[in-house]
Order: sequence, then C-alpha cells, then structure tokens
Amino acid sequence: MVVIRRFLVIAALMFWQGGFFFYASVVVPVGTDVFGHYYPAASQAEEFSGKRQQGRITRTVARWINVAGAVALVPMGWDVVACTDTGRRRRWRGLLWLAAATLLGVLVTLYVQMDRQFDRERLVLSEEGLFLVRHRVYLWVCAAQWGCCLMYLLLTLRAWRAVDAQPAQTIR
Repeated sequence: MVVIRRFLVIAALMFWQGGFFFYASVVVPVGTDVFGHYYPAASQAEEFSGKRQQGRITRTVARWINVAGAVALVPMGWDVVACTDTGRRRRWRGLLWLAAATLLGVLVTLYVQMDRQFDRERLVLSEEGLFLVRHRVYLWVCAAQWGCCLMYLLLTLRAWRAVDAQPAQTIR
C-alpha cells in the first residue's frame, strides 16, 4: 500500500504541477505569439478578433488544471495522514497541503468571477480592467500554490527517506 500511495502522490503532482508548468511556460507563450495576449473589451471586438482565441483556450485549460489540483490533493492529503514520519516535517507537509488546498479554493473563486465576465457569444469581456486585476491576482495565487507544491514535494521525499530508514514493522 505504501508504494501505491507514493506512486499516486508523485503521479498526481506530476500531472497537476507538470501540466501547469508546461502550460504556463510553453502553451501560453506560443498562444500569445499566435493569437495575441488578451480578450478585447466589447468596444474593440472587431479590431482584435484574432487575439480572442488565446483567452478562450486558457479559460478552458484553467478549469481542467483546477480539477487536476482537486484530484491531486486527495493522495497528497492521504500521504500526510498515513506517512509515519513525525515532527516538524509532518506538520509542515500538512500546512503546505492545507495552503495548496486553500489556494485552489481561491483560484476556483477567481475563475468563476472572471468567467462571468466573459461573453461566450461575442468572445469579449465586460469590465476589462477588473478582469485584468483578477487575472493578475490569479497568476500570483498560481505561483504561490506552485511554490507550496514544490516545498510539499521536497519535504515528502525527505519524509519518505526517513520512513524508509526506520525498521520495517513501523512502515504502514
């Protein structure tokens, strides 16, 4: 069961955070080069018709990255509870898991707010200024969550190493 739990933690983190990192570092820049960098305001819809597609793609992918995060948090939390590593490292792993989960809640809330500003028929935004502020906050929250997940992974690897050094009967 230990191997399965650990495998699920690594696979879930790789899919979620690896997908996020690839999307942020490759897909978004390529899409920006091809389509442009933002949805236009309603008054600019005709002038920027080609640039609307990047945001349309990002809008859809962001929803799936958040779903991947929700799924990944399950084996991550399971490992925090089940791992026999004790002390400060366990508390930090729990706090980092809680931070990642809380930040996911913030991201989902921001996503819903930004999505409500999107007119799917005309592919334009209402209140572009407010959208851009929310989007900037969304990106910073993503960065904070990514940092929490990296620290969680580092501490998890150290915890597993410590547990593996324990006598076999104490491993769950």
